[in-house]
Amino acid sequence: MTPILKQAIALLIGTSAGLLAYRVGMPLPWMLGPMIANTVVAVMHGPILAPIKLRPIVIPVIGVMLGSSITAEILQQLDEWTLTLVVMVPFLATAALGSYTIYRRIGKYDAVTAYFSSMPGGLAEMLLIGGANGGIERRIALAHASRVLLVVTFVGLFYGIVLGVQSGAAGAKAWVGLGALSIADWVWLGGCVVLGVPLGRLVRLPAPLMLGPMLVSAAAHLLHLVEVPPPSLLVIGAQIVLGSVIGCRFVGATAREVAQDLKLGMASSIVMLVVAVLFSVVTWQLTGTPLSQVFLAYSPGGLTEMSLLALALGQDVAYVSVMHILRILMVIVAAPFVFGRRGIKS
Repeated sequence: MTPILKQAIALLIGTSAGLLAYRVGMPLPWMLGPMIANTVVAVMHGPILAPIKLRPIVIPVIGVMLGSSITAEILQQLDEWTLTLVVMVPFLATAALGSYTIYRRIGKYDAVTAYFSSMPGGLAEMLLIGGANGGIERRIALAHASRVLLVVTFVGLFYGIVLGVQSGAAGAKAWVGLGALSIADWVWLGGCVVLGVPLGRLVRLPAPLMLGPMLVSAAAHLLHLVEVPPPSLLVIGAQIVLGSVIGCRFVGATAREVAQDLKLGMASSIVMLVVAVLFSVVTWQLTGTPLSQVFLAYSPGGLTEMSLLALALGQDVAYVSVMHILRILMVIVAAPFVFGRRGIKS
């Protein structure tokens, strides 16, 4: 079976699972459905492969959509977020220490692999830095993939089942058809991608494929150059690809590896989520920011995934996105520094 056919099967599974998740009212159905379904098929060694080449094409679409939700009223609250950021520092240190203990003491990982597996930062960044310092790249990748999978799934289901928040919650965008956009709208939204991606890379933003278009899109919408978000079909397609790629990260791993990493990932995720809840309560009490919003900002999932959850659940996208951007930047800067200072060896 050719790689292209395997990728097509993964996308077919993702589309079917997304439709089913949408029918049953799951929050963020077009990403969670494909993610869960492809993970199951990957663990069962089904004939799937991540459509990885589509990822850099669809991620900017997500960025443009998220940027369209940022308003002038939201930006006026920037000075109110300082305390949230201050509390984030001890939160990250506590969450990383708890996760490191699990990978090192229970998982028996070598110190370097355990260290970079436990960092609540981006998968790609921790994989590159950890591998360069002698960590086992496959284990680091699976650790972060399982964390994103478990955190996004838990948070999405928790908001939907426990809090009763559905994907059509207030704050989510209404359906935007392909015909709803004028030629000028298409030009402006396309320009957000064309300008945003190289801008994100030029200033070395984390996740430049998403953040660059997101910032340009926010500027274009704030200046009223364009008033509409990307068409809903494109956004749905982007989420299906993103969810399928996450689920397919487990392709090629043995059943024993997957079981071990999922167990450790679950334990690590539970520790991080418990710590996130505790620090969210502290921030809520100090700032008055809604607890549900702070919890999304502190939840150690992926930047793109948590931003999408914020949009789907009617939370402040700018607040959640900014906090996750700063979280990743803190970890990228601090993790290698602490690693060197502590002299961690395998």
